[in-house]
Amino acid sequence: MSKIILCSQSPRRQELLERMGVQDFEIVVPHADESYDPAMSPQETVCHISREKARAAAELCGAEDILITADTMVFLDDKRLGKPADEAEAFRMLSALSGREHLVCTGVTVRRGEMVRTEAETTAVRFAPLTPGEIRWYIATGEPMDKAGAYGIQGKGALLVEGITGDYFNVMGLPVRRLRRMLEDFGVYLLGEE
Repeated sequence: MSKIILCSQSPRRQELLERMGVQDFEIVVPHADESYDPAMSPQETVCHISREKARAAAELCGAEDILITADTMVFLDDKRLGKPADEAEAFRMLSALSGREHLVCTGVTVRRGEMVRTEAETTAVRFAPLTPGEIRWYIATGEPMDKAGAYGIQGKGALLVEGITGDYFNVMGLPVRRLRRMLEDFGVYLLGEE
C-alpha cells in the first residue's frame, strides 16, 4: 500500500494537505540542491527545485511511496525575493512591493517510483501602497523574517494585500486544486472517483 509523504517541514503545507482531506501522511525532509540557472523563468525555477527535492526524497523513501514536494518563490519584475536576512532587507523588500503587483510561483512534484509529475502554479498578488510606518509596524511583528518576499498572506501580512488573481493557497505554499488533480494520476481521489 502506498504511503503519502509530504517532503516539507512547512507547517503551512502540512495544514493545507490536512485541509485537502489527507489525514494520514508522513513527513520526510530531504536535503536537495536548490541551485538553478538564473536564465530560467520563475515557473521553470520552482519546477526545477521541486523536482530536485523529489529526487532527493526518493532516496529516503520506498518505491511505492507517493512523494509530494513543493517550492514557492516570490518574484518582482522577474527578480526573486527570498527570505530577508535582517530587518533592513525586509524593509527594502516590502517597500519595493508597496503599491505593486508581484508573482508567487510554486512548483509541485508528485512522484512514485519512476513516475514523476511536475507542474507550476502562478498567483499575482497586489500590495496596497504602504507607508514607512506601516512597513516598520509589520516588521516589528516578526512575521516577515522567515517568509519569502518578507510577508505571510495567512497572517498579519493579509493587511498589506489589496487583491490577488489566482490561487490563494498557492501564496501560502501549496496550490491545493492543482495538487488534487495531480494526485488523481497516482490513484488518490480526494473528491471521490469519477
